[in-house]
Amino acid sequence: MKTESLEQRFQDRIDREERIEPKDWMPEKYRKTLIRQISQHAHSEIVGMLPEGNWITRAPSLRRKAALLAKVQDEAGHGLYLYAAAETLGISRDEMIEQLHDGTAKYSNIFNYPTLTWADMGTIGWLVDGAAIMNQVPLCRCSYGPYARAMVRVCKEESFHQRQGFEILLTLSRGNREQREMLQESVNRWWWPSMMMFGPNDADSPHSQQSMAWKIKRFSNDELRQKFVDVCVEQAKILNVTIPDRDLKWNEERGHYDFGKIDWDEFWRVVKGDGPCNRQRLKARIDAHENGAWVRDAAMAFAKKQSERKQAQKIAS
Repeated sequence: MKTESLEQRFQDRIDREERIEPKDWMPEKYRKTLIRQISQHAHSEIVGMLPEGNWITRAPSLRRKAALLAKVQDEAGHGLYLYAAAETLGISRDEMIEQLHDGTAKYSNIFNYPTLTWADMGTIGWLVDGAAIMNQVPLCRCSYGPYARAMVRVCKEESFHQRQGFEILLTLSRGNREQREMLQESVNRWWWPSMMMFGPNDADSPHSQQSMAWKIKRFSNDELRQKFVDVCVEQAKILNVTIPDRDLKWNEERGHYDFGKIDWDEFWRVVKGDGPCNRQRLKARIDAHENGAWVRDAAMAFAKKQSERKQAQKIAS
């Protein structure tokens, strides 16, 4: 059968809302697009443990410490789900990790910013996890089955993380003057990087149109960003916090909030490796991978030994 007709049949399945599974025929570009997106998503979950993990030992109470530790563990689990989903496309986990370490693969730019105060733990939950939810809930309907199924649990846990972060900020908003100032300062630093999490404007996004045609994505970058702004403005009123955007105002005609211009120069600078913590984050991941090599080797040796023992028992019986 000609490739053209295979691709048409594939697109017809997509248009009928059928799920594509690992053993199904798929265009090579579809497979590569998924590998790029899922591996980047997995890397983001793993690297994303670092900014918050930095505060586990400094959390202000045992309750906060336990909740933050549980959240960081969740992120590790998300990374594992996503690496497993990407492996169904024919790429190994070792290869994906190597691509992260050598800079070939990217992760979300948001994790290259420092966490300077305890309020950042709340702001990350509210804004960063909130933006992640906007991006990821539609992925539960992604055309690729393993990715869509992995996202169901990821989104449930991310929703909890967002609520956890909002509760931290709500507590600070009801605190003393110093706590309220810490809250506002944190929001000032994280608002615009969170807006960048949805990626470039649609006109400058090279993969968005094709990903939407394949129903990997369901909404454009700009649509999701607008939805994020509309939701956050109302939530900010509850927190009694000011969103740091002088151009933010309600547009009666559009039925949405207008917002200011994003600093795309900063976005691309961070994506290309020149953010406040790019080098620190990548070094931490490489060091952890190298220092943990003995654990992986021991686990593999134990698994091999167990397998050989079972095989010997079968032969003996």
